[in-house]
Amino acid sequence: MPKRPPGRAARHEQIPPQGVPPTTPGEPAAWPGRRALSPQRRCKPIRCLALLGATLLVSGCQQSGRLLGQAPAALPLPDGIEVLFNQREDQSYRSPITGQWRRGDDLEALVLSSIAGAREQILVAVQELSLPAIARALVLKQQQGVQVKVVLENTYSHPWSQDALADLNPHQRRRHRQLERLADRNHDGALSQAEREQGDAVLILERGGVPLLDDTADGSAGSGLMHHKFMVIDRRLVITGSANFTSSCIHGDPDDGRTRGNVNHLLRFQSPELANVFAEEFDTLWGDGPGGTQDSRFGLGKGDGGLQTVQIGATRVSVLFAPQPQEDPGSGLAVIRESLQAARRQVDLALFVLSAQSLGDALAERHQQGVQLRVLVDPGFADRSFSEVLDLLGVAMPDHACRLEAGNRPMGVAATGVGRPRLPGGDKLHHKLAVIDRHTVITGSFNWSASAAHQNDETLLLIDSPLLAAHFSREIDRLWRGAELGITRQLARKLERQRARCGSGVARSRR
Repeated sequence: MPKRPPGRAARHEQIPPQGVPPTTPGEPAAWPGRRALSPQRRCKPIRCLALLGATLLVSGCQQSGRLLGQAPAALPLPDGIEVLFNQREDQSYRSPITGQWRRGDDLEALVLSSIAGAREQILVAVQELSLPAIARALVLKQQQGVQVKVVLENTYSHPWSQDALADLNPHQRRRHRQLERLADRNHDGALSQAEREQGDAVLILERGGVPLLDDTADGSAGSGLMHHKFMVIDRRLVITGSANFTSSCIHGDPDDGRTRGNVNHLLRFQSPELANVFAEEFDTLWGDGPGGTQDSRFGLGKGDGGLQTVQIGATRVSVLFAPQPQEDPGSGLAVIRESLQAARRQVDLALFVLSAQSLGDALAERHQQGVQLRVLVDPGFADRSFSEVLDLLGVAMPDHACRLEAGNRPMGVAATGVGRPRLPGGDKLHHKLAVIDRHTVITGSFNWSASAAHQNDETLLLIDSPLLAAHFSREIDRLWRGAELGITRQLARKLERQRARCGSGVARSRR
């Protein structure tokens, strides 16, 4: 899978300021001071009177009537586990990028508050860290005597402000422009040297003396991707999920005020047992650190590593750190497939990528056995020739070379409940999320692809908890509203063009 900067994000949403206390623009919202939007804050007086009338009518028919548009009742969480979603309708925060109020949880505020509470050690392994506030918080802890270590993917491990635009490819130039806009604190369209230095997160880390390495520290050119997204604090707390520590993954693109951030979530676990599992993975990546012998281990060089399970109160949490060899029966794809095959009633998915044939086959088999599917895949990926969305919809599409994916197995009758969420322009569905029988949650950094299983450094989590599953089911419910299901007009046109050019296509040979 080619390396590229994370994609663009979703649209910012300006929330009317009625009833909202003033906050300094650009200041992150304090955690956990998330603010639910009441109907009084959402509507003008005339609309509110109409809303109240509708409520009285509802309450006259049933006892459980409530204001239309009111924030849904809070869902309980399992002990020791929190979950946040950067796009949701019942919470809001002021974006530190635009200063506007927007709907969602402030994932950056969660990270910052967790860093602030560290007393002994902070371990960070994340594909990309470009938010200056997080870098400054880590430097402050380093200066206070807390041990801080950072591992990044090699594409993002050097200061962007020192790059020459002529040396960058189009994706890198796009990222560079975004980071320039993020660093432009006075919004005058020109960057001073001070703004460059204060807006470059990696440079802040380097000048602050925070030790940092990437996936070339083992002497290789790097693993497929160092795709982890986790932080361990004092070997008692873990933050992980689908979000990189970037503006585009959390708040929105700095150069596009419409965006709201790629659709992401973060989990925070309070568990010394789980923290030790993650810390051991970090120690393998770190070796003896920068400047030492090349004893860091990334990718397949990490050796055998299977599923590890810990108990957090009543909740069982299993963790697998990829990659594993293709012949390994305990690889991430095998673990996910086994979980899918155990489904008896319902499988809900919200995925950035679905390209593993084995998982497409497992979903098709579950559908044929009467299991209800709700499969949502990022619109930018769903219609690609190697997407398993096509198999589930019963179609095959040749690639640019008029070849079909090896082992391709389109369903004879298309599965219902398969499609793409409606997202604002530039948005990406970045979850790697499944909810099985409203009980088991599959999440982490692990995209549902062969690259994730056999090349990349990844985190795969399986969490058995109906309480936590309810939160992720509500997120999928939100994405499901208005989703485009089945063969869209755009996909139909693309299929027609490819068939006119390639006919039925030629099957690729298996490697």
